[in-house]
Amino acid sequence: MAFRREDIERVRHATNIVELLEGVTTVRKRGRTFTAICPFHQEKTPSLSIDVGQGLYHCFGCQAGGDVFKFVQETQGLDFSEAVEQLASRAGIALQRDPEAVRRRGDRELLIEATRRAVDFYHQRLKKGHDAGGARSYLRGRGYDVEVIDRFLLGYAPGGELWDELVIHLREAGVPEKVMIDAGLAVRSSRGRLRDWFRGRVMFPIFDLRGEPVGFGARLLEGEGPKYLNSPETRIYQKARLLYGLNWAKPDITRAGFSLVVEGYTDVIGLHLAGLPQAVATCGTALGEEHFDLLRRFAERVVLAFDADQAGAGAAIRGDELEIPVKLNLDLRVAVMPEGKDPADLVRAGELQVMRDAVEESQPLLQFRLTRELERFDLAEPEGRARAVRAAASLIARQRDDLVRREYARFVARRVGTDFDLVVAEIRGESDAGRAEDQPPDSEPRRRSGVERAERELLRALLANDARLGDTEIDASLFTDGVFRDAYLLLAPAVAGLPAGEPPDLAALIGEGDAGPPALLRALALDALPISDPPALVDRLRAWRIERDIAELRHVLDRTDPSEEPETYSTMFEQLIALERTKRELGDR
Repeated sequence: MAFRREDIERVRHATNIVELLEGVTTVRKRGRTFTAICPFHQEKTPSLSIDVGQGLYHCFGCQAGGDVFKFVQETQGLDFSEAVEQLASRAGIALQRDPEAVRRRGDRELLIEATRRAVDFYHQRLKKGHDAGGARSYLRGRGYDVEVIDRFLLGYAPGGELWDELVIHLREAGVPEKVMIDAGLAVRSSRGRLRDWFRGRVMFPIFDLRGEPVGFGARLLEGEGPKYLNSPETRIYQKARLLYGLNWAKPDITRAGFSLVVEGYTDVIGLHLAGLPQAVATCGTALGEEHFDLLRRFAERVVLAFDADQAGAGAAIRGDELEIPVKLNLDLRVAVMPEGKDPADLVRAGELQVMRDAVEESQPLLQFRLTRELERFDLAEPEGRARAVRAAASLIARQRDDLVRREYARFVARRVGTDFDLVVAEIRGESDAGRAEDQPPDSEPRRRSGVERAERELLRALLANDARLGDTEIDASLFTDGVFRDAYLLLAPAVAGLPAGEPPDLAALIGEGDAGPPALLRALALDALPISDPPALVDRLRAWRIERDIAELRHVLDRTDPSEEPETYSTMFEQLIALERTKRELGDR
């Protein structure tokens, strides 16, 4: 965090969250509460609730939520510090840098600056180095002239007998050896000598969202080694959070309403040059949730455009295993490429319209998966059709939307040539089986449901610091659900010492939390229903806890022989009597 905590809180309290949301969506006032059309998913009826006092929002439709800083981050593609700066400027608040944060930021800047020097070194070596002829020939073969090389800052890392050309260059520029290593530009050999990380490769600089150089992707020209080598993980280069080309593509993604994910750096460059500047690629890793989370800041539609071979199809299929579409409310699609061609091939062959058509006709990811799955079976045989239906049903059952399930059931029934109702029944069976696996057996489902409701209500009372709680004793053992218990442990210290009726500063406590206890507390705080009688809730939860203790003690007693363990049996029997007495006392209140 680059700023002092007290300054961040001043900005938070000076920002009117309703005015902030009104800048991007429709906000409606109902009595003393505010609701809005959620900007994070498509809807007609407002499902986003706003807590003006706390500066929080929570959507009960897609579960998006947070504080004023999170809203600016999500809607404008900024990081936390940038969001703080923007809101501080809006509120007219001068920010002071936290000294420790400034030091950390200074360390980061040293890594960025060293990487920037490396970008320039490799770029100039490609353009002017006598040893870079092979690299220039390779790039010319892909149709890249000097203008393209300059636009994307492509470079060449010396190889052969030259082991430390970059190290020498950076050392002469005053870059410390530790910074070279920490930036992933150099590595120490077994003999203790510092040598370049990249050697004999065409260099593709990788930039973060701000456009700062953080690492490289590098293609081997000749010799042994992996075809592509990326920078090692560093403080500034974390490939799970980076997409090649996103620094250039983000405004075009926002304007076009979709991003185009391709496999390689040359695919990105080719599409940008050919008029599809929405293209991005991962940096030597599989697509992950954080990549999609990055992309949804700019557009909900994400089109995967991989070549049609087995590896490309597999990459597209793996995206579904992440359950990204449902979790992040994405329109995730697949553009099917002609057999044996990738986007860069189509651009070089002058077949850009084929590429555009593939994007335009992209299929929803589930449809793509189902089509691929059904192709595995011989649908001319009865057993083949049965196996195809079962395989398809297991995929469709992951969809939560019943209408979508039924439409895909029709799709499968038509493709396989079987009865629609049979497909629906198979999907229902897969869905029920999945739920049974996900949920442990519950011997008292209605009692458990009552406990959960009471625990939620007690948390709501604590969030409001309800005066009716008075001197009621509450502890973590009242909560059987782990998330509820953790939420209580997070909330209790913030409530302690506050005058009755004064709610805690929830925004400062949980504003940026995306899941678990913070998300639970935010949703409960925005629940407008009246709060049940808190002392009665506590008594009810205590009674249920005692019932659990009694059941467990009876279970142990039943398995204890009083003739062999008389003292143990006697002690437990006295405990049981005491618990039964406490239970009656609670029931008499």
